[in-house]
Amino acid sequence: MTTRRTMLGRSAATAAALLIGSRRALAATGHGADDASGAALIDAQPAAALPPAIKALTSMAKQATPISVDERRARLERARGFMRTNKIDALMLTGGTSMEYFTGIRWGLSERLLAAVIPVTGSAFLVTPKFEEARAMEQAHLGPLGKEADVYAWEEHESPYALIAQGFKTRGLSTATIGAEETVRFQFSDGASHLANVKLVSGTPVTAGCRMVKDAHEIALMRLASQVTLKAYEAAWKSLKEGMTQDDFAKLVQQAHKQLGFDGSAGVQVGTYSANPHGSTTPQVVREGSILLIDGGCKVEGYSSDLSRTFVLGKPTQRMKDVFEIEHKAQTMAVKTARPGLACEAVDAAARKVIVDAGFGPDYKYFSHRVGHGMGMDGHEWPYLVRGNTLPMQPGMVFSDEPGIYIPGEFGIRLEDDMLITEHGAELFTPQSPSLEHPFAVV
Repeated sequence: MTTRRTMLGRSAATAAALLIGSRRALAATGHGADDASGAALIDAQPAAALPPAIKALTSMAKQATPISVDERRARLERARGFMRTNKIDALMLTGGTSMEYFTGIRWGLSERLLAAVIPVTGSAFLVTPKFEEARAMEQAHLGPLGKEADVYAWEEHESPYALIAQGFKTRGLSTATIGAEETVRFQFSDGASHLANVKLVSGTPVTAGCRMVKDAHEIALMRLASQVTLKAYEAAWKSLKEGMTQDDFAKLVQQAHKQLGFDGSAGVQVGTYSANPHGSTTPQVVREGSILLIDGGCKVEGYSSDLSRTFVLGKPTQRMKDVFEIEHKAQTMAVKTARPGLACEAVDAAARKVIVDAGFGPDYKYFSHRVGHGMGMDGHEWPYLVRGNTLPMQPGMVFSDEPGIYIPGEFGIRLEDDMLITEHGAELFTPQSPSLEHPFAVV
């Protein structure tokens, strides 16, 4: 889960700082544009000014090993296997995580088409704006496409789609079924669909087919990302003081991630606003007895964490404790239920039953979202733990495990850890939260 917040109006300087905190909270979980000025703000923070718990953190960056070129080559071959199974002649990728996953090229999106096209047989090729050719090739040379990759460059007045057709012709494809990756913009897929003898279909069976199941290296990066975020949360929690705003606390989370060697952040909701799963734009101040729900994560070599913790400054009420225990049981039920071969929807059903049987029903009334989503390079990706998804789980799949109970006008509680499907069941990358007063397990 992620939160969306907007800038608060105080002075211009304060507003800018709050806006940076909000944007970077979105970026860490894949639901907003990153703001480079946020990193600059944190970097400029003098070490002496950091709270002791954050200052004591040490970088974990050296524990992360980048994905190698050989690993990306193996991904391309696996993609071709899915393409054959689904009768797809070529996969079209544009800027985003799938392009990076397969080729190592990191590229944004604009109105100009840059595409990596991966044929089922023969070498992959790039179609790029001519003025971007050098930049595109700089990245392509470092990845599995290599220096031998064909590059078709189009000038501003030319059609990039004619160059896709040229690439197919060179590879002996007189007709082609193109699988467009799911985030390809309509204008690009539509342009390709009008080529003669070309049929456009969804590329999701290929991209999700490859990306849903993580290998040991990917799992290690995601486990590290979860551990980093949990350490950052704990250091921020130890630094929490009455009178802070939700944005003050979000800044502590950013600082802690930075001290650990990574960019990360969290959205924060206080008091009654925690009953809204995606939060509120209303300014919020932490008081004694306030409940806080935080949700966010970081990226480690491109791989995501997504964790939520709920805790109270001071003493929680008995009502809060009781709801926390139900929530904890629901999260536990999800991880105990998940196993290879079981339909994804069964995990949602098991956790939801705990909450509904405890009186917080029916159905979506108080637990208003699915129990989890797939995770990887994107914070949210295939597959999803939701009713109606009968896809069997497989070892190597990673999901969020995040039931929630949201009581309008009172508070909300969500616990979220990232869950790996193993050969015999499931495990969480991080220890569950023990209580509202002591949200971080002693390990």
